[in-house]
Amino acid sequence: MLTKIYKPGQGKYTRLWAGLIVGAVVAMGCWRLYKILEANVQNLVIQTVVPVAVFVGLGVLVYWLLNKPSVADFLVAAEGELKKVSWSSRKEIAVSTLVVIVVVVAMAILLGMTDLLFTMVFDALLTTSSNAAV
Repeated sequence: MLTKIYKPGQGKYTRLWAGLIVGAVVAMGCWRLYKILEANVQNLVIQTVVPVAVFVGLGVLVYWLLNKPSVADFLVAAEGELKKVSWSSRKEIAVSTLVVIVVVVAMAILLGMTDLLFTMVFDALLTTSSNAAV
């Protein structure tokens, strides 16, 4: 039962990449565990067997999760939705990015000028009121 793949032809790439990414995170964690054990434990068997056992155990858990019907159905549906997306062309993305940058710079200049104006007005008001008080 553990080796049976749920819906084998569906969600192939989503499950593959999810498994590879989680596997990479697990591998980095096990490498870190190995380094910690290397520094603190003198027994070479414990230093190597514990991280390998953790890696294998978590690998089996990830495989089981990726083939669990609820998780697999979600990943299949997610891959199906991604296939429906109409992606923008490179030119459209470049133009949109340029528009965003220009608007952000214009807004920054506008807000900076407004801040400068308010600073000058309030400084003038404070200077006038402090001179009148003296």
